[in-house]
Amino acid sequence: MSKTIRVLMLGDVIGNTGRAMLQKHLASLKATYKIDAAIVNGENSNNNGRGITARIAKSFRHNGIDVVTTGNHIWDQRDIYEYLNNNTDVIRPANFPSGCPGVGYTLFHCQGVEIAVVNLQGRVFMRDDLDCPFKTMDSLLTFLKHKTNIILVDFHAETTAEKLAFGYYMDGKVSCVVGTHTHVPTADERVLPNGTAYVTDLGMGGSLHSLIGFKKDAIIERFKTQMPTKFMVETEPPIIMTGIWVEIDTSTGKAIQIQRVKVIDEDLNLNGE
Repeated sequence: MSKTIRVLMLGDVIGNTGRAMLQKHLASLKATYKIDAAIVNGENSNNNGRGITARIAKSFRHNGIDVVTTGNHIWDQRDIYEYLNNNTDVIRPANFPSGCPGVGYTLFHCQGVEIAVVNLQGRVFMRDDLDCPFKTMDSLLTFLKHKTNIILVDFHAETTAEKLAFGYYMDGKVSCVVGTHTHVPTADERVLPNGTAYVTDLGMGGSLHSLIGFKKDAIIERFKTQMPTKFMVETEPPIIMTGIWVEIDTSTGKAIQIQRVKVIDEDLNLNGE
């Protein structure tokens, strides 16, 4: 009988709002869905919604997260640079130049098997001038396939087309491809024809009545005037946390099923902090 594992993958955590939501609900999510490992995107988890710090990275571990993926905001807090060089539980996009702090993939043990997690960043409508994520992943696979057949990819990208193209390119080569960055969960979760689970975007952990986790008025003003405004994390409830869990056959590395996850908390109130 084949053995399976279940991995929970949650969307971008926005500031202290998303962190509080994760801390409150992660344990119950893991129990409800019989989760063996948990991964979250933490590139917006600093209090101002930009970057991540070493303290926050350690708090994720304490709360039961196995790997933290990131994206284009990974460099926003210099405090994380040293942490990236000395730890592999937080990873940055692998297609950044090799001289950047940290690594773009990590391996960890779960239920007697080894799991690889890869972080990549898309190039369409993104400011960073990065290597091709498709070719970078090809290179990584030549190494990772000798280590494990369970490979999960966080593809941090702007456009649905680039994410979906990457998903189909990876179909049958990795266990799961999830998109992050837009903070809006998509309803297209599926197992692709050759056994790779896929969803275009995991969504976020943040205020439901916000603009991608931030206060609405400043962003609306920017759209109206094209003038720079300061983005501030929204803390008003209800708070939402979204993502997926995927079940994987450990002998083949292929996905068996993928399901969306959504938690809404009407009572989580951070305005007293």
